[in-house]
Formats: sequence, structure tokens, C-alpha cells
Amino acid sequence: MPTFADLNLAPELLRAVAAEGYTEPTPIQEQAIPHVLQGRDLLGAAQTGTGKTAAFVLPIMHLLKPFATPSPSPARHPVRALVLTPTRELAVQISESCTTYGKHLPLRSGVVYGGVPMPPQQKMLLAGVEILIATPGRLLDHAGSKTVNLSQVSILVLDEADRMLDMGFMPDLKRILALIPKRRQSLLFSATFSEPIRALAHDFLHEPVTVEVARRNQTNENVRQVIMPVDDRRRRALLSDLLKTRNWDQTLVFVNRKVEANRLGDFLHRDGHNVVEIHGDKDQKQRNKALAAFKAGEARVMVATDVAARGLDIEALPAVINYELPFDPEDYVHRIGRTGRAGALGEAISFVAPDEMEKLTLVRKLTKAALAIEIPVGYEPILLDFPRDLIAKAQMVRLQRGRR
Repeated sequence: MPTFADLNLAPELLRAVAAEGYTEPTPIQEQAIPHVLQGRDLLGAAQTGTGKTAAFVLPIMHLLKPFATPSPSPARHPVRALVLTPTRELAVQISESCTTYGKHLPLRSGVVYGGVPMPPQQKMLLAGVEILIATPGRLLDHAGSKTVNLSQVSILVLDEADRMLDMGFMPDLKRILALIPKRRQSLLFSATFSEPIRALAHDFLHEPVTVEVARRNQTNENVRQVIMPVDDRRRRALLSDLLKTRNWDQTLVFVNRKVEANRLGDFLHRDGHNVVEIHGDKDQKQRNKALAAFKAGEARVMVATDVAARGLDIEALPAVINYELPFDPEDYVHRIGRTGRAGALGEAISFVAPDEMEKLTLVRKLTKAALAIEIPVGYEPILLDFPRDLIAKAQMVRLQRGRR
């Protein structure tokens, strides 16, 4: 098994990696870092929780080391690497990784995203940063106000490009690409190699190396996946009882709609749970406050929608609950990928009502994952529509009281 030292990264980066307790690169890091260091364009497919962020942050910092300087002059710190992300939370996570891994190098990094005032970001940009992480819309705002110069960008990263396309960022991406040099190194990361992603790679990458660390839509074998049949009208009560009786320090609960996130959060709060919600209608200050409370343990439950949760970086999350199955089965993979990370064990429980059989069929067809089925005593639903093979291995479970 190779170590980070085998990847020929700068000593300053190896010190920072070692300080975080990492000795061996993940598969995406082992495969991608050498190609990036060689200056190759890269198309990478990696699911959530695979160490993808370090797979581009570390080699970018290595490549920019010759330009690192403690000089206070903004002219000595032009934007040389641009990382585009679809969500504010993912942008912040990448920025935190740059701070962590770059602490021994005089390289500046900064992040810009919407939903917060422009002036502090403008001040940071005018002072100069070598690595800029941005959401497309806010970057274009800064470009329009002439507070950012992208003429010296030599490395471009499109992270979670599949989600960028889903969220309609293609026109913004084309406008941004017109602002940066055509001669550059480009890296594109996506959870899948769909046809739209391959078309995007064809347009924006030059003879790219392709790196894929797992088969498409593979779920993490460290995650125990459980189906809990439930009558639709009893979802909330079952969720509340489950949260009361399991010893999870943190639980991430997924819903499909923003309005349901608010309703469920209100219900759980009334039933005695410390809960926060995160979804697209929350402004950035509210989202940051909710995430901070959840990470600090002040709130043990976070209710989230899919788009809002993309890019959340929560270490050692023990459990994910699908309050309802997602409309898109690929979102099931992204959801449960929040737990069981970095070799830890996790549990993903999905509530499934009789009218969700089509969604359950799509999830099983896509993932081909082994699913346990548990029926809590007192919540026995009508199982007429459930797949026979699942019913045959159903187990009754008692929700024994744990700590609150």
C-alpha cells in the first residue's frame, strides 16, 4: 500500500497531511495526484466521502509552491487556481481543506459564494489569493464589479460537475471559461460518468486522463442499509421514537421538499429533540449557524434537502435516515454516502411507505445493494405491496429506550 510520501508531494504538504493523521492515500488520491502533478487534464469519477477534495487540493498546492511568497503585495498573489463548486457548503469545505493542508506554505486561498454581503469578499480578492474557490454566480458578480482578475489562472477545477449541470450552471460556466486563459490545466470531478458529463469533458478538457475509483452508483460497504416499512401517516412518530431510542450522537435526516423540512423540524422540536433544518430557502447566515450547531453537538438532528446537503463535510456521522425515498435513485447513493466515511461504520435507515414501491424498485435496481428490513414493534404496516424477497427476511425490532 503506497503512502503519501510515495506521491512526491512537497514536504510542507506531507507535514500537514501527517498532522491530520493520514498516512495512506485513498484510491482516488493515489490515482489522481500523480496525473495532476504531471500537468495532465483529468476526468475523475468519485462518490462522496472518497477523499476527492484532497485529490486536487494537495497537487494544486504542490504545483503552486514555486509562486508561494510571504510578500504583502497583492500583485504577488494573483489567482492561479480556480475551483468552481455548485453549492456554498461545498465551497466552504474546500476552502477549509486548503487552510488545513496549506498551513506550512505562504499560499493564500479564499472563497466567494452568494447569500452574504459582497464587501468582505471584495476586500479579500483585492488583497490577492492564489487559490480561489467560488460558486459560479457570485464569481460572475465579482468579475462584473472588476474585483477579481482571472487572467493568470493556470489550473481550473470543476467539482461535482454533475450537480452543476443539474442546477443549470452551464451558461455561467461558459461565461467564466471566457474569462480565463485557454492554455490551462483542467480537472473535472463528478459522481458519475453520465453522457452530459462526457460531453462536458469533451468540450472543456484536453486529452484527459480518466480516473474512476468505483463502479457507478456503488454504495459503501461500511454502511448497513435498512428498510423500515411504515404507513405514511406514522412517519413522524416513528422517526421521533427512533431518534429517542438509538444512541446516535448525530443524525442526518433527508426529506424531498423544503416545506417538509420545516414541518418535520417543527414537529421534532415540539417532541423534545434538538434539531436544525437546512434547505434552499435558508439564507447563508442561517445555514452556517445550523451547520455549526450540528457539528458542535448542540443539535443532534439535522433535517436537510438533497441540494442543500451536497458538500456538507461532517466527520464520523453515525447515521442517515431517509424520511422518504428520493425521487432520483442516484440521490439515495449520495445521501447514504454521508455516513460510513473514512473506514468508519455507519447506518442508513430508509422509511418506505406502500406508495413508494416504484422508488424502492429503482434504488434496488441501481445499487444492487443488500438491504435489511426491520419492522418496529407497534408500527407494523400493511405489507401487501412490498417485495416478497424483502418480506421473507423481515425482522421485528423493539425500540428500546436509550439516552436522549
